[in-house]
Amino acid sequence: MEVGFLGLGIMGKAMSINLLRHGFKVTVWNRTLSKCNELVEHGASVGETPAAVVKKCKYTIAMLSDPSAALSVVFDKDGVLDHINGKCYIDMSTVDADTSSKISEAIKAKGGYFLEAPVSGSKKPAEDGQLIILVAGDKALYDEVLPAFDVLGKKSFFLGEVGNGAKMKLVVNMIMGSMMNAFSEGLTLAERSGLSPGTLLDVLDLGAMSNGMFKLKGPTMLKNSYPPAFPLKHQQKDMRLALALGDENAVSMPVAAAANEAFKKARSMGLGDLDFSAVHETLKAPDHSS
Repeated sequence: MEVGFLGLGIMGKAMSINLLRHGFKVTVWNRTLSKCNELVEHGASVGETPAAVVKKCKYTIAMLSDPSAALSVVFDKDGVLDHINGKCYIDMSTVDADTSSKISEAIKAKGGYFLEAPVSGSKKPAEDGQLIILVAGDKALYDEVLPAFDVLGKKSFFLGEVGNGAKMKLVVNMIMGSMMNAFSEGLTLAERSGLSPGTLLDVLDLGAMSNGMFKLKGPTMLKNSYPPAFPLKHQQKDMRLALALGDENAVSMPVAAAANEAFKKARSMGLGDLDFSAVHETLKAPDHSS
């Protein structure tokens, strides 16, 4: 199966390498073309533009940073729409349902086929092929590309019409961002009250609140180390999009709103490119020693 892949950030790079490792032929494109070099070493070909990739491959996957990037790759000059007739486009970026629907309608109008397929999981699950894939759109296309999804993820869910994948992803990330803030507050409270935050991690891990995120992020947070598995600026973007979905459906979300403010504060402190767990830094006492 020959697959195109647009976007080689933290996630896209890991996913492309996985496909190559499992015998797929992959043609890659990235806005900064030099990012393609490492993939070429793994056996990928390079497309000069999104249009060139779509022209060459029956199936093209995109993994882009936000709604504006997702839209520009489709609609701009030399974009996906140029050669999409009879071809299939799978957008795995995290965007809002409106963005997904816009892309879907444009591709169908040009005679192409579309799936939205945002993923739950960050860098390590992407490397290990353990993502959870939230798919919506063309069911026949979903059945066709299942072999690729099976390589990229541990499970995929087909959620019906376009927009449902985007909404499910935003709900998941909204919960995750809210939990990360509660976790940060707990670690800080333990430490300031004279308790060992490390012991808190052990207590949490043995109880009903035990979860993969606390287990993975807790130890690095205690070292004030935040290598970006999922950049904080993207988490804040997802909180914003989830709150907008709450507005549309008249759902009161005070906890998510407060979490969003904390992520915005972290961005204003220059932490946007660090892991989203760096929101922990917003709780540190200001340093008066200077």
